[in-house]
Amino acid sequence: MRRKDREMPEEFALSVADKCEYALIAMTDSSGMPYAVPITIARDGKYIYFHSAKEGTKNDIMKCNNNVCVVCVGDTRRLEDKFTTEYESAIIKGTVFEVESDEEKIKALRLLCERHTPSNMANFDEAIKRSLSVTAIWKVEIISITGKRKKSKS
Repeated sequence: MRRKDREMPEEFALSVADKCEYALIAMTDSSGMPYAVPITIARDGKYIYFHSAKEGTKNDIMKCNNNVCVVCVGDTRRLEDKFTTEYESAIIKGTVFEVESDEEKIKALRLLCERHTPSNMANFDEAIKRSLSVTAIWKVEIISITGKRKKSKS
């Protein structure tokens, strides 16, 4: 990291991943072209889970090259009296795998729903019955994570 004065510990980076509204997953296709897409995530230990349709560009790329980078942005604040922004971020590098077992898929979906739609959990079981067979779940094993924060001096 170039700006060591903004580097934050791993615990901070994990907290940014745990609270970000969405993340971006970046990957490289078979021709070497970059591809990135927003995802909603939930973390369980050293794993990040996200869902997707069973088909599409993202899935095709991850099946051929499972090296990914997940970018999480936490709190931000534009400083209108300066030409800068306060921010916090986490960069996760890892390997991604499609989850195969229904048990782990349901666990991951529960984590995602509890995190992003906790007030709708009464409808979780019915939603699982309707959508489990058409939903792909992916799991990123965290290989490395770095955190960064810029806070203005008052």
